[in-house]
Amino acid sequence: MNAHRLHVPMVILASAISALQSAALEPLRATCSISASEHPGRLRLRIERDECGGQGRCDSTFDSEATDRLTGISLADLGREGTQMTATLAAEAGTFTCSGTVHNAVLMGDSLFAPNAAFAAHMEQMGFSGLDSEKLQTYALLDVESQWAQSLQEAGIHGLTADNLVALRIFKVDSDYAKSFTALGYPLPTADQLISMKVQGVNGEEIREIRAMGYQPTFDELIEIRIFHVTPEFIRRMEERGLTNLTIAKLVQIKIFKLDE
Repeated sequence: MNAHRLHVPMVILASAISALQSAALEPLRATCSISASEHPGRLRLRIERDECGGQGRCDSTFDSEATDRLTGISLADLGREGTQMTATLAAEAGTFTCSGTVHNAVLMGDSLFAPNAAFAAHMEQMGFSGLDSEKLQTYALLDVESQWAQSLQEAGIHGLTADNLVALRIFKVDSDYAKSFTALGYPLPTADQLISMKVQGVNGEEIREIRAMGYQPTFDELIEIRIFHVTPEFIRRMEERGLTNLTIAKLVQIKIFKLDE
C-alpha cells in the first residue's frame, strides 16, 4: 500500500515535467528563400539563422520531398516579380511558413516555425526525449511522423533515438527494409546498422546472390562489400583465376590493395 502511494506522485511529477518541457517550446524565426531547384519541377528551400545552438550562423537547404509538401507557392509564382506570398508546410511536428516577396525568380523573406507541443509530448511518451524547437522543425521538414516512428518500434528495432530518427527518415528506412534481413535469416538489425546499410545501398537481391555462392556475410561485411564494390561478378572473376579459400575479408583486401589488376 505504501509503495503504491509513493508511486502516484512520481507519475504526476513525470507528467508535469513533460508538460513543462512541451510548454517551453519556442517558435523559430529565420530568413528564408525559395527558388527553382536544379531538379526539374522541384523547388529549393533555404533557411538561414544568425545563431544555431550557440555555434554561430547556420544554414539549411532542402531540395527534396520537403519542398513538394509546400503549399501556397508554385514554380510559376516565382516568375511574378514583386508578388508577396506565403509558402506553408504543415506537418505533425509543427507548421513552417516562409513569407516574403518574389525578386529575380526567388521568394525572399522571413520564416516562422510553430512547434506542435502535443506531438513533442506524444513522442516523449514513446521514449524519444530531448525534442526542442530546432529538432521539431527538422522533423517537420523531413516528415518524421509518430506513426512511422511507432512502426519502427513495433518491428522490434533497437537503438532508436530522437537523433537517429532523422537519418532513418532521410534514407527512407522503414520496417519493411528491416524485415528484409530477418527474411534472409539474419537477426533484426539495430537502428544504426540499418542506417549504415541503407546509406551503402545494401539490398536483399545482392545478398541472396552472394550467399548462393557460399558466402555468409555479416552486417559489417555487407557494408564493406558495398563500399569496396565486391560484387558477385568480381567474386566470380577471382574464382575463375583459380583463387581458393576466399572469404569476404580476403576479397575486400584484394580490392583495397588492387591485387585484381
